[in-house]
Amino acid sequence: MTQRQADVLSKRDARFFHPIEAADPKDVAILQQDLLTQQLRYLEQNSAFYQDRFRAAGLRFADIRRIEDLAAVPFTLKQELRVSLQADPPFGRHRAAPMADIVQLQASSGTTGSPSYVALTESDLAMWTESEARGLFACGVRPGDFALHAFSMSKGFVGGIPIFQAVQYMGAVDIPVGADGGVDRLLTACRDMKPDVLLGAPNFLVYLAGACAEMHGHPARAFGVRRLVVGGEPGGGIPAIRDNLSALWGARVCEVMGGTDIGCVFWAECDHQLGMHLVAPDYVLAELIDPEAGNVLPMTEGARGELVYTALGRQASPLLRFRSGDHVVVTGTSCPCGRTGPMIRCFGRTDDMLIVRGVNVFPSAIQDIVGAMQPDTTGALRILADFDGHTTQQNLKIAVERGRDFPAGAAAGLKERIQSRIKSALAVKVDARIVAPDTFEKPGAKKLALVVREWPPLPPES
Repeated sequence: MTQRQADVLSKRDARFFHPIEAADPKDVAILQQDLLTQQLRYLEQNSAFYQDRFRAAGLRFADIRRIEDLAAVPFTLKQELRVSLQADPPFGRHRAAPMADIVQLQASSGTTGSPSYVALTESDLAMWTESEARGLFACGVRPGDFALHAFSMSKGFVGGIPIFQAVQYMGAVDIPVGADGGVDRLLTACRDMKPDVLLGAPNFLVYLAGACAEMHGHPARAFGVRRLVVGGEPGGGIPAIRDNLSALWGARVCEVMGGTDIGCVFWAECDHQLGMHLVAPDYVLAELIDPEAGNVLPMTEGARGELVYTALGRQASPLLRFRSGDHVVVTGTSCPCGRTGPMIRCFGRTDDMLIVRGVNVFPSAIQDIVGAMQPDTTGALRILADFDGHTTQQNLKIAVERGRDFPAGAAAGLKERIQSRIKSALAVKVDARIVAPDTFEKPGAKKLALVVREWPPLPPES
């Protein structure tokens, strides 16, 4: 059972939850080098999965002496983990700790297939909880705060129990309603408990705010929530969604990011909002690679690439050079908050990317453009991928909800503006369809799917 960290209440006015967040990058690199050596030794002794991979690559574990030597190690891919899980259920051939040592499991959302089950030993769980607490603290959550839990609490989703455990660990109070509890129960908890913080997926929190006036007769900002901590999907770093969330709730919006296979939260944004900091460099070694060529890129301001992770100190489900699929831009390398290391924004995922006449397009980029056109639009849209795979030579088809007060008779002009802005910003032609407000299913406990393979039932174009 999660315990509150000893003397955590004294950290309420601290600058950081842990000193490593502000450590000299040179010292961090030395520490990571030592931890990597220990992790490799552990894998050599305990992981049949990585023993086989090194043998197939003609490598010895002893060949990896420096962080830079990791470039010689083949990437671990998500599909390889799926094969591993099927070969030796429930945790796969990459399980490297005895079953008797496993105390908790988590699962991915399973949006691209069966869920991936991730095992945690007591030590692994302690690292996860500490890392998440650092992230929440960076986002402004403090010991003694009341935090209303609006991530899904079901199906093993990492935004559920792990976040609950981290909130308790850092001395705050989790109000465990969850998105699964429904909009009415969440808003009732807002009214009754007056939470300082709201934790949830960005699109769902937009929807929750929209339902507030209808159910309670006043805007969401009247609840007095001071912080929104968002994650689990693109949106927290999209200016249009962030600004809308902040206006709806009257609160500061900060973003967190992680990945089920590595940890729930290890990137988090501070009040300066220049990007997300890696708050757990002692648990996660992050590389930036060119997603096409696979070579390592320096994490300098403006660099763009895909994140690759190596777990440090991990026992049950350790991963080495795991390709996350998260595409990011490095927004800076220093911050007035005092945290060190690069800051990032995630602008899309490999799994979501579409290629339209040779141009890479992330759905979140289209969402950003449409969201910025509020109140002429509601910000809600769907993208139709009516083609095999991720590539098309045709115009991309999208459907966009017009704003609630936008006249249906002016839809043709709105359609032209949307098509023009997307072409100008992304160099992609789209065929836009304007539909009535509230056409699309509202965000809920599951992740919002912007891309569909066939249209849901749509009303006549308005």
